[in-house]
Amino acid sequence: QVQLVESGGGLVQPGGSLRLSCAASGSIFRVNAMGWYRQAPGKQRELVASINSGGRIDYADSVKGRLTISRDNAKNTVYLQMDSLKPEDTAVYYCNARVVRNLLGTEYTYWGQGTQVTVSS
Repeated sequence: QVQLVESGGGLVQPGGSLRLSCAASGSIFRVNAMGWYRQAPGKQRELVASINSGGRIDYADSVKGRLTISRDNAKNTVYLQMDSLKPEDTAVYYCNARVVRNLLGTEYTYWGQGTQVTVSS
């Protein structure tokens, strides 16, 4: 099996910064795309940012210029640097990873447990 462990959430004032981390471990042959999603109360889960194994990055329009995704392939870890945070960024943030577990090449999708980010004065 594969586990995704997130860290770095918390309470921050508007305009502040946070850094989220997510480490994948377990039966991993290769990690393909990794990403961050978020879900605010009463809303659907939405993609925040994603990065594939080659470094291609996509962002939601609402976070461009403020949030930065990166990854360390050697550590199977993805990061989300969050700057200039706004109250509307308040949500539970979930890590996502698409993992190949063996030479058969089948890709599986895994989710982290979620970490709360609250932006409030």
